[in-house]
Amino acid sequence: MKKFLIIGLGNIGSEYAETRHNIGFKVLDSLAEQENFTFETARLGAIASFKIKGRSILCLKPSTYMNLSGKALKYWVDKEKIPLENVLVVTDDLHLSFGTLRLKTKGGAGGHNGLKDIEKVLQTNNYNRLRFGVGSEFSKGRQVEYVLGEWTNEEKEALNERLEKTSKIIHSFVLAGIKNTMNEFNGS
Repeated sequence: MKKFLIIGLGNIGSEYAETRHNIGFKVLDSLAEQENFTFETARLGAIASFKIKGRSILCLKPSTYMNLSGKALKYWVDKEKIPLENVLVVTDDLHLSFGTLRLKTKGGAGGHNGLKDIEKVLQTNNYNRLRFGVGSEFSKGRQVEYVLGEWTNEEKEALNERLEKTSKIIHSFVLAGIKNTMNEFNGS
């Protein structure tokens, strides 16, 4: 059976639950609701799994905090023997306007500490990522406050539709592969 790992980046703790930086967790929680699965506490994170058409999908919300996300990813990839091309990292992105969804197969960390750690641990930047735009509506020097800030009312209203779209992207990634999924969803 083909195995996949979907890792949503975020920070544990109720104080972070509704922040922009936790969109990776929010995406996986939305997927769990749609697919009717629940997360259980495991080593280095909360883990859940479900199946689609003969494929096994492991979902991970690391408990290592954002800056050590690579440790959790590496542990589960090695433990479950999941090839790197079957991994999808879901993360927030300040460089994209709110709600923009962009798939990439490689690239720099763009100043994102979670991605920096993943690259350091994996010793490569060649891994699939789904970047969820959170916008950059902050003044100089206020980036940390912004990403750790909560969604505006307008963003909250638009979030459900964007979360549904991310679930479709994850399904497509598992069933059709990264290239086909990029062709279908990038720019939508």
